Amino acid sequence: MADNEAWEEIFKYKKLLDYDFKEPVYITAEDIKNATKKFKATKKREPRILCKQDTREDRPEIFKKKGLFILPVRNGRYVILKGEGYVDIPEIKSQLEIYNSKLDFNLKSSKIGNSEMQHVDFAYASSLIRHFVEDPSLVLTIRGRKYTPQFEFYIGKNKISVEKVQTEVDAGYEGKDKIVLVEAKNKKAKNTIVRQLYYPYRQWKINTGKDIVLLFFEKIREEYHIWQYEFEDEERYDSIKLKKSRRYVIK
Repeated sequence: MADNEAWEEIFKYKKLLDYDFKEPVYITAEDIKNATKKFKATKKREPRILCKQDTREDRPEIFKKKGLFILPVRNGRYVILKGEGYVDIPEIKSQLEIYNSKLDFNLKSSKIGNSEMQHVDFAYASSLIRHFVEDPSLVLTIRGRKYTPQFEFYIGKNKISVEKVQTEVDAGYEGKDKIVLVEAKNKKAKNTIVRQLYYPYRQWKINTGKDIVLLFFEKIREEYHIWQYEFEDEERYDSIKLKKSRRYVIK
């Protein structure tokens, strides 16, 4: 949860309290540190913490009141925009499907712990991911943090340029003609910032030239929930839409 008190000081420092945000505002890590000098707690001064607003609810009150969201555009540089920066993760109401694992033995190690990565790994090892995207050729090739190439996109009428922003995917798979990228959670999410899907989408589209499939993944008790999103216009951040969703139990 972003710190309300810290962001009030940042808005005062940048003279944004009465700004209408018809045009986006760029802010640097140095601005944030200068504006929050009086605070001792790291959570009130660290740009990485203050700018991590992964859901609508994570935003500070001043962002909620003005209808704002924030995106990284370069190392130590961010843009604050007015508009809808998040996408809903709707409840999957379709019938629960039984999926029979393609493994012929039990993966005992997959039952140790409760991490997002291990649940995704089990779904992949069971071939559920391949089944969902209808591609038996997928192999695990992408994981962890990397930096984006330079690219541009639109949000409303505003053109935004991004370069060397750190991204992280929980798992990425390459097939003969596509890349599948997974953003995973191990608890129920109502929404997520579009950036978590859009930046890796543009990054791997540029890097490979292949079609990009975007999955949001949750393990809810014994169920595996998968949503597939796509962008109707790859240069528009706000063109995201849900393509399909399913929920499974793996046997």
